[in-house]
Amino acid sequence: MLAPFVQFGFMNRALAGAIILSLSAGPVGVFLMLRRMSLTGDAMAHAILPGAAAGFLVSGLAILPMTLGGFAAGLIVAVLAGLVSRFTIQREDNSLAAFYLISLALGVMLVSLKGSNVDLMHVLFGTVLALNNDALIMIGAIVTVSLVALALVWRPLVAECLDPTFLRSVSKAGHPVHLIFLALVVLNLVGGFQALGTLLAVGLMMLPAAAARFWVRSLEATCGLAVLIAVLSSYLGLLVSYHLSVASGPAIILVAGTIYLLSLLFGRRGVIAGNMRPARHRVA
Repeated sequence: MLAPFVQFGFMNRALAGAIILSLSAGPVGVFLMLRRMSLTGDAMAHAILPGAAAGFLVSGLAILPMTLGGFAAGLIVAVLAGLVSRFTIQREDNSLAAFYLISLALGVMLVSLKGSNVDLMHVLFGTVLALNNDALIMIGAIVTVSLVALALVWRPLVAECLDPTFLRSVSKAGHPVHLIFLALVVLNLVGGFQALGTLLAVGLMMLPAAAARFWVRSLEATCGLAVLIAVLSSYLGLLVSYHLSVASGPAIILVAGTIYLLSLLFGRRGVIAGNMRPARHRVA
């Protein structure tokens, strides 16, 4: 079970990168779910593609230009979607869907201008087995910034998830916290993009968070369990990839998806337990 990670440096670095990424992806995914923004995370993952593709056009597969480009593109799409919803009759989810589709098409076209199909697959699905020391440092920096920022905005972020109207009535922190949280989502997607690509980066964020909600109730416990599920998915996914010679990124996400389905069925708040629990009498 541990031999591939001891014998091969690329497996060791892949596991280290996935575990580090899980530390912040889990809590960010939990807040995305609580704020009913799960599909927003998916849209933002697509939105970083043109920026990463622009970095690829300039510097090839160098990490820093692709990371900065992806972060800038994600922020631009988030701001544009917010402005459209603020100054027009269109809702934010509709404008975000429009912008992410434009971004996805633009990103694929930019990669096709210079790169091959292999480069396109690298950008879309990542190469967790190709993580080098520079990529690990980049992911570590992103996770550190994310955890510090989450700790600083934890209370207002929780308040906005539970009752955004109350937060706006007693504080002006609602809008800044929303923007900070969107920046954290983009930042973690950019970090995940190095390992899992733009299409699958959101998987390590949302699937562990969704699975954890079937087992525990409190926010802190949900965040902790989401991190554990993400770490376990990374470890088992890399083992599956090694022994079956299949793509590592999709293997990690499929393991996380399997844990989600098992949690859906057998979790304390899942389908089976929910049907076995005696119905409560409603009191007028």
